[in-house]
Amino acid sequence: MAQNILVTGAAGFIGAHVAAELARAGHRVTGVDNFNTYYEPRLKQDRVAALLQPLAVPCQVLDLCDGAATRALIVQGGFDAVIHLAAQAGVRHSIKAPADYIQSNLVGFANVIEACREADVPHLLYASSSSVYGNRTDAPFRETDRVDRPASLYAATKIANELIAHTYASIHGLRSTGLRFFTVYGPWGRPDMAYFSFSRRIRAGQPITLFAEGQLLRDFTCIDDIVDAVVRLLNAPAPTAAAKESDVYNLGHHVPVKVVDFVRTLEDALGLKAQIEFGPMQPGDVPVTCADDGRLRARIGDWACTSLADGLTRFARWIEGWEPAHPA
Repeated sequence: MAQNILVTGAAGFIGAHVAAELARAGHRVTGVDNFNTYYEPRLKQDRVAALLQPLAVPCQVLDLCDGAATRALIVQGGFDAVIHLAAQAGVRHSIKAPADYIQSNLVGFANVIEACREADVPHLLYASSSSVYGNRTDAPFRETDRVDRPASLYAATKIANELIAHTYASIHGLRSTGLRFFTVYGPWGRPDMAYFSFSRRIRAGQPITLFAEGQLLRDFTCIDDIVDAVVRLLNAPAPTAAAKESDVYNLGHHVPVKVVDFVRTLEDALGLKAQIEFGPMQPGDVPVTCADDGRLRARIGDWACTSLADGLTRFARWIEGWEPAHPA
């Protein structure tokens, strides 16, 4: 059955792909984004033009830190679900610009969830992150693991979102689903992510720096797989009265890859060799991310699993088309 769905952060990487897939499935989708300048605005504009406009998905400019405007949109929208993917991203940037994270990830989230409560929205899905697991090596990570020792302010804001959602479920009965994303990559991705910046530098003949000697482990997850999981969680039946109204799920494949090996696969996808330099581990980074996706599979069954080689090949073909001659 078609639903009326709001997607925040709809000009962003995950948001644009999710909004497009929902529209293709016949849902009525409304998108909002603040189109900030954390990375080049033209990428957001191009995402909207390529992924949303052909499907007639509107993406209006809205800063979710504006409580009155956010409330008006959600209370008057009659939405069957809100998929809240807008956030200030980036672990390292949170060290330099903490206020950006307090505003976007705490004030913005609070405005959205309060408006959902007032509008009696049946289901709120929201972006969390594998960063909530902190600086640990005892992988795989399970949703039942403790998450009270974040390694960055970014991670702390995501933990706070999960706690706020749990509180709203307990007090108000607001059904919510937290999405702990694990290193999402693919076409139309974010330039601040390593695979994107590596690709630019490799294509420009410039060296790349691998921190922690390239030994960091990441559970890379293709955007197509993320979209599959988000849409299926949206469509999953509501829990019984005895079940939790608020839950979180790992969206990762339990297949961590060393960053240095990831770069070798990226080289193959680009058909180019990287000039590699090594550097120390950076503040806020964690040594490993590795998802246990058992809870997710118990909820939605087997979900899409794109190989790293296939996913990076698709990304390479996309960036070659979008940015055929990036300046050095």
